[in-house]
Formats: sequence, structure tokens, C-alpha cells
Amino acid sequence: MKTIYILALGEIDPTIVNAIKTEVTIIFQVPTKVLATVSNPAYAFDQKRCQYYSTKILKEITAQLPDDGLRILGITEVDLCTPVLTFVFGEAHLKGISAVISLTRLRQEFYQLPANKTLLLHRAMKEAVHELGHTFGLVHCNDKQCVICFSPNVLSVDHKGHGFCPMCQQALANRLVEIIEINGKTTGEGR
Repeated sequence: MKTIYILALGEIDPTIVNAIKTEVTIIFQVPTKVLATVSNPAYAFDQKRCQYYSTKILKEITAQLPDDGLRILGITEVDLCTPVLTFVFGEAHLKGISAVISLTRLRQEFYQLPANKTLLLHRAMKEAVHELGHTFGLVHCNDKQCVICFSPNVLSVDHKGHGFCPMCQQALANRLVEIIEINGKTTGEGR
């Protein structure tokens, strides 16, 4: 069966990785496995911005997807950006196979507040599901409680829910059926 893989880019707290793994398995109803940690994405660093380009990371981690992989999610501690946005919590290829999230701006410490591991775990799980949702073709939802709703700041991450709204959940279910049917036809599974 196809699997969603999680790839730590540098040292990531195993509690965070395991919480994301559990959440992804529950939400997407697909087996989820953790790959061996790789080094920080120094190749994506931009000296002018002192940030890392998420699109470069996506390109690199796409090549790390094992043969039985359905999707791959990178998790990093570095601060991410794109050429047109000053920062991103994460990025994904729409209907692609790769996504990445950063823990940097999900941490209370980034905002000069005391650390709160529980809050960090909730934020990281939401952003992981959000970005993986994009890989399954989901676009930003107008329902502020839907996990695929756009989050311009960390407070909006806090206010949205962990799951998809009914409409997005149905779209995800339809997409997963399509993927399973395609894989079944190309691999001979399900006959």
C-alpha cells in the first residue's frame, strides 16, 4: 500500500515528528512512516534574506520519496520564504508529491513569548495537514475552521481546526479514491 513519508531536515524533536505522523495517518487514512533524518537544507539558503527558499527544498525532497511513497513531507527548523512572500509556514506542490513545513514561526519563542510545546505541536500538526492537503489538490478554503484555510499569521493557525470542512473532506476522499484507482490499474493491485 502507498505510504506518506515524513522527512526531518536536520534534528527535529521526535515528539513533534511522532505527533505529525499520528495526525497525518488519522486525517488521510494512509499509512505514514518516518524516514532517516537528513541534514539541514543549506542548499536553499539565501544570504540576502537570511532565510531558506522552500521551493528549492521541495525539489530536493521530491527525489527522496521511496518507490512505495504516495507523498513526502519535510519538516525543518529553518525559516522559509518564497520569492514573493516574506515568509511561509510551509509550501507544497499543488497535486504534487512533496510538501515542507517550518517550525520556526510556529514557536512562541519566535514572537518573544515563553515556549509552549503543546501549542507548537498543534500548530505543526495543522500546518502538516494543510500542506499535504495541497498535494492532494485542495486549495485554500473560505471556512475559517477548515485546516486548509489560508493562514497569514500564527494566530490564524491557532484559530483554525485540525480537520477539513465537510466540502474539503469530500474533495479529499474523492481524490484519494482516484489515486487508489490509478495505482491499482498501474500496479495490478485491487484486481
